[in-house]
Amino acid sequence: MVLQRDLNDKPVPPHRKAAPTAQTVARAEAALRAQGVEVVGQGSDEDVDFVLVIGGDGTILRACEIARERDVPLVGVNTGHVGFLAEAAPDAIEAVVAGVIEGRYTVETRMTIDVEVETPDGAVERGWALNEAALEKRDRARMLEIALGVDGQAVSSFGCDGLVMSTPTGSTAYAFSGGGPVVWPEVEALLVVPLAAHALFTRPLVLGPDSCLEVVIQHTGFGGAEIWCDGRRSLSVAAGGRIRVTRAARPVRLARLNDAPFSTRLVRKFNLPVEGWRAGAEHDGRDGGTTAEGEGLA
Repeated sequence: MVLQRDLNDKPVPPHRKAAPTAQTVARAEAALRAQGVEVVGQGSDEDVDFVLVIGGDGTILRACEIARERDVPLVGVNTGHVGFLAEAAPDAIEAVVAGVIEGRYTVETRMTIDVEVETPDGAVERGWALNEAALEKRDRARMLEIALGVDGQAVSSFGCDGLVMSTPTGSTAYAFSGGGPVVWPEVEALLVVPLAAHALFTRPLVLGPDSCLEVVIQHTGFGGAEIWCDGRRSLSVAAGGRIRVTRAARPVRLARLNDAPFSTRLVRKFNLPVEGWRAGAEHDGRDGGTTAEGEGLA
């Protein structure tokens, strides 16, 4: 399955429709058909073996909904901005197709989280996220008043603008912007990052992967609050409601076409300064990929 950035993913103005995403899609489809591979689009009900995503991180998160449901791996080609979840730049699309067809890739299993919202009357809504579940207020003039508990034990209560409940994959996204730590993706953990909290002890927390995080909503101001899962799926939260976040049973499977360590990806995507670092002899020459981002595999 080939899935691309479109007008439902932010933002692709109509005058940019032909470049560079559409050009990369055309090259990908041509390379796949040349290898005898049947290409299907997003709306297909046919069985698929692999999802190829061409776009930015938002498009990849949309594709994760499809790949996770069908339990197949996906690989991203970045035509967006940061592209932290992507594996390659557009000019490497033929190499990506060849690597996938020849099976020259590994699969990273990325932890996801289940989100459960219980209303004061006992009704329950559920969602899930690969990056994060972000609790946000609707009333801009008032804070949320919340109480946190972990594994049935009260931990803290405070006022805040919001709360980010993140996976390690999401630790470089919204949680990072909120002051949370970067967590390597092979670490299974649950991050809790308060946003603009009005209290002394409101540092980010890192919980064990089997912990159950609970958030009791004490006060929301006017309009209630909402949870956004990966910025795509929302759940309403009322005062008196309770949120439960746990590790989900079903992960997302990301295909990797090179053996670059996460540190290489982190430095490259965030353009981190590394002057003065001298690697040991056993690591000399290990740059984590064939070429730099924008020239080949990420």
